[in-house]
Amino acid sequence: MRADHHMHTPLCGHALGEPEEYVEVAAQRGLDRIIFTCHIPLEPDEVFGGPGIRMRRSQLPEYRAAVERARRRGEALGVEVLRGIEAEIFPDTDALQRMDEVLAAEEFDFVLGSQHHQLDGYRHYLQAAGLHEDPAIIRFYFAELAEAARSGRYDSLAHPDVIQIYGTVEPFHPEDYRHEILTFLDTCAELGQPLEVNTSGWNKGIHQVHPHPVVLSWAAERGIPLTLGSDAHAPGQVAQHFPRARALLRSLGVEEVLTFRRRQPERVPLD
Repeated sequence: MRADHHMHTPLCGHALGEPEEYVEVAAQRGLDRIIFTCHIPLEPDEVFGGPGIRMRRSQLPEYRAAVERARRRGEALGVEVLRGIEAEIFPDTDALQRMDEVLAAEEFDFVLGSQHHQLDGYRHYLQAAGLHEDPAIIRFYFAELAEAARSGRYDSLAHPDVIQIYGTVEPFHPEDYRHEILTFLDTCAELGQPLEVNTSGWNKGIHQVHPHPVVLSWAAERGIPLTLGSDAHAPGQVAQHFPRARALLRSLGVEEVLTFRRRQPERVPLD
């Protein structure tokens, strides 16, 4: 089975193309399963970005309908289409309680956890907490990821080192924060928390897969389960760089990845 676990719809306000188009590209590229993971509704807008970042809660029925249309198209093309969500990892517990209401009310197949440090609300939180220097911010970021793993809320943690890009801190080599990253990875290994291999990283920032190959090698050494996602925001990005990602994973001794349906993991061979 070849599956892509991370793609968006125009409801997020920064993606292009209709869901059926993503399905058609998936079929052309030999995928058996795709999972849409639009950004979860969260307010207030000044913290979580509003309509240019995520759908409104009132649009969840529209999201269900869009994925259902894609599912029917997928049936005709031999591609299973599932409905997931890209949930937030955020240091405000009140916000997460509101998010949990959505997670409890909807029957998602897959819940990604993403820590979007580039959100205005996240950066304001850092400032209010007195976290101004890169080392302190990076330590906080990986500690929050470990807390997300402990929460049991997320089926996989998306683009785990996206702190490398978007300007909150200067790019760094993983060895510079080996202790912080390994502490996070050890938590994931202990709990069996999957991590996402996100191939969109090759398109931007430091032009490295998320997580960085060094971090990925540390994860592989610990036997941490992995999911594979393109973070597609346009149909042509479906399964982007997947052959390159598979080659990297094979070189690290990874032989299988996880896929999800109804929040339940399935182990499948890498190829």
